[in-house]
Amino acid sequence: MSLFKARDWWASVLGEGEEFDQGCLCVGDVDNSGSGYDKIVVGSFMGMLRIFSPHPAKPEEQMEADAQLLEVQFPDPIIQVEMGKFVSCSELLHLAVLHPRKLSVYAVSGTAGNVEHGDQYQLRLVYEHNLQRTACNMTYGPFGGVTGHHFICIQSMDGMLMFFEQETYAFGRFLPGFLLPGPLSYCIRTDSFITVSSTRQVECYRYETLAVATDADTRQDSDQQSKSSGKRLTADWTLVLGEEALDVCVPHTSSAMSSIFVLGERNLFCLKDNGQIRFMKKLEFNPSCFLPYGSVSEGSTNILMCNHNNMLLVYQDVTLKWVAQLSCVPVAVRVANFPELKGLVVTLSSDGHLQCSYMGTDPSFFTAPKVDAREVNYDEVDTEMKMLQKVIRGATKTQDILPRAETEEELTLTAIVSSNLDEVSCAVIPEMNGMPVPSVTVKVKIKSRSAVQSPKMTVCVQPPLAVTQDQFVLDSMGSGCELVVRFSAFLNGHYPPADLCGDIAVSYSSATGIPRVSQCKFNLPLRLVCYPSSAIKNAKYKITVDTNKPPVNLNEVFPDFSEKSENNESSALGFQLITGSKVIVLASKTSQRYRIQSESFEDIWLVAKELVQRFDQHFASLGVKDFRNSFTGPIPLPEYFETVDHHFELRVNVQKYQDLLSERAVQFRAIQRRLLTRFKDKTPGPLQNLDTLMEGTYRQGWEESVDAAISHLLKTCLSRSPKDQAISLSTGPLTIPKDTSRLKKHITLLCDRLGKGGRLSLTSEANVPTTVMMPAGCESIPEPIVEQEEEPRLQQDSAKYIKKKQPSKRIKSKSDSSKESSREKKEKDSGKEKDSKVSSKESKKESSKESSKRESTKESKEPSKDKESTREKESSKESGKEKTKVSRKSSVKVKEKKSDAGDG
Repeated sequence: MSLFKARDWWASVLGEGEEFDQGCLCVGDVDNSGSGYDKIVVGSFMGMLRIFSPHPAKPEEQMEADAQLLEVQFPDPIIQVEMGKFVSCSELLHLAVLHPRKLSVYAVSGTAGNVEHGDQYQLRLVYEHNLQRTACNMTYGPFGGVTGHHFICIQSMDGMLMFFEQETYAFGRFLPGFLLPGPLSYCIRTDSFITVSSTRQVECYRYETLAVATDADTRQDSDQQSKSSGKRLTADWTLVLGEEALDVCVPHTSSAMSSIFVLGERNLFCLKDNGQIRFMKKLEFNPSCFLPYGSVSEGSTNILMCNHNNMLLVYQDVTLKWVAQLSCVPVAVRVANFPELKGLVVTLSSDGHLQCSYMGTDPSFFTAPKVDAREVNYDEVDTEMKMLQKVIRGATKTQDILPRAETEEELTLTAIVSSNLDEVSCAVIPEMNGMPVPSVTVKVKIKSRSAVQSPKMTVCVQPPLAVTQDQFVLDSMGSGCELVVRFSAFLNGHYPPADLCGDIAVSYSSATGIPRVSQCKFNLPLRLVCYPSSAIKNAKYKITVDTNKPPVNLNEVFPDFSEKSENNESSALGFQLITGSKVIVLASKTSQRYRIQSESFEDIWLVAKELVQRFDQHFASLGVKDFRNSFTGPIPLPEYFETVDHHFELRVNVQKYQDLLSERAVQFRAIQRRLLTRFKDKTPGPLQNLDTLMEGTYRQGWEESVDAAISHLLKTCLSRSPKDQAISLSTGPLTIPKDTSRLKKHITLLCDRLGKGGRLSLTSEANVPTTVMMPAGCESIPEPIVEQEEEPRLQQDSAKYIKKKQPSKRIKSKSDSSKESSREKKEKDSGKEKDSKVSSKESKKESSKESSKRESTKESKEPSKDKESTREKESSKESGKEKTKVSRKSSVKVKEKKSDAGDG
């Protein structure tokens, strides 16, 4: 905050509810009075044009009584106002008013009054141009070096520069690579136009280049704009800013040199007219507008700059000279001369505060009011700080590309699953394993808040679940309309689904034509895939779930499965899957544990998930907020791996059958070609669709996909440290593995790292180790799997690198000296060789553990890698014999250990 305030000389508030921008203000002798004093012209987006001649008011009269000379209401918004010599037959100043689709040039004249009401001012239209495109901004000047007149250049919203030579339209040119319009200014000295494109770079186009470039009419037909030309438009020079530009200004202070000032969001740039940077000033605030003007000092320029902190700053080049406090945030600033005072600062805010002020030295003695002194509760402050830090961390973790919608969606979906199964099942397969296949009805309510067009609904469920209809084409809906859609879901495969959740998405177009999507989820009942059954006490696979509340009656948690419980027993329930085995849930009578058991390990998942969900709902209905459930036993990876091996065996057998089928298909095609050639028959036979039959037989399987995904996690976000994260990952085609050993090791390592506190995120905060309570029976797992798979590649790359590079001088000198010493002193060398052999044997013992850990990865290596590894072993032996230790080589752990052992 500045100590001094800007001294108000004259001020006015323009209208109510009107909006203004940086192009809505200009100053000058618009009525050509010849007095040397300026008038203020202000246009608003509401179409109101006002002209003021400010002067200090006397104490007994109002300030705005006779300061306003003219006020005219236009039907169109006013984008920009400028003063210049815009009429061909006159060298007087005229007023150019830019509307979105029209450019109008007016003459302002005043008539001296004979009565006390004062002078009368009139606004007379000289000429106007109807624009074919929506205008954004304009600039003016003596284009092409004309004297005594000013031409006008208008930039449209689609990137076209339209040139008007006073009453005549000259030509139009499209800017290359245009996306969004930027600020536009004219440089008199170089006869060029300066703009900042949406690529955040300053671009300069000469008027001569624009005049001979390809005409805009070749791209867009126009009756009015019909000129012809030929060359492609290119910029004279460009300069990358790296930020958006708020305004561009080229003050005409000297004919010998000209400076181009660009106001960015965080920096002020001053460029030469050839695109070189003169200086750059980094700003510590958000600027709102600026105005460069001539300085008293030779070779320097003064700059008025306003920011969003209501501050007016005066710079001489990069040096801050003065700071004053304003009453509002200006969007436009000018310097004008008025009676009794010259060099006043004229500012205009976005809501219409027009102010003429000057720099004063009256300090603003503002003192903050006293607050009631109270003791600080540090515990509350610490708690509040932790809560705020948690909110900040949560906000920084979200990386949404698109901003979240603050308003309510135009279309809302509500899915209601029937509590009862359908009386008549809609299932395609009526019976499986001697049990009828039921179905359930889902009702979807679609309600529109506003008009929507062409809505289409899509339903998606997990296989083998299916629905009676998954695509719906709906009629367009008006505002407040409601629509109900029904469909049934059922089991349509001989294996249990992985999830009972479903998704519904409705794609539509809003009233403005914008495509949108509304989504919702629904949960299907467990009765859709299983029936109540009697409970058995023993089973092969068992899982125990611990809770922190006393055991509950299972009949209350599963009222839809309590019909076959023995003697209404509340501690045991049976679930017979339609496509699987029987699953039993047992509740302990003495502890807070529940056991889920079955003869099939994969069938436990659905019942376990349903049990946890129903426990949460049950205790939430009772008002219990601290209910927790946990799994304290060891992770059942051996049982899980049995299922994986069984799936892999089936897949291998199917693959063998497919290979045999492909061999037979080749023979069948040969026979078919012979028959077709012999009988010259083009009619489709029974083998014509054989290619269609074979499509998809070699589709990707489950094992390689999961292994690739887990390997990606272990090399990126679940690596030991951020330094170990892989920079480039292999993207080769996935192939069927020989066995599942590699997959099982990766799954084991994944579970271990997640148990140690790993997170599936690449942020630095997420990778910080956290204290995690490991379940009982879970031991730490060694991690030689993924990291050491990369070592052979590193060894191969390092061996190639060492082979290509010339040996260092240090190695050469030592090897030569060792050869000379071997000739002269054989006894010492023989003793050294014995020591080196012993040390190399010890190093081999140390590295035997690591080599045994790599046996799982050696099968997939190429013979060339084995050759490279033998070369590395020989080089390590030679390094041991010669006592050569190479520092800062490529990271080969085994080689470093052997060389260190050789040094010992």
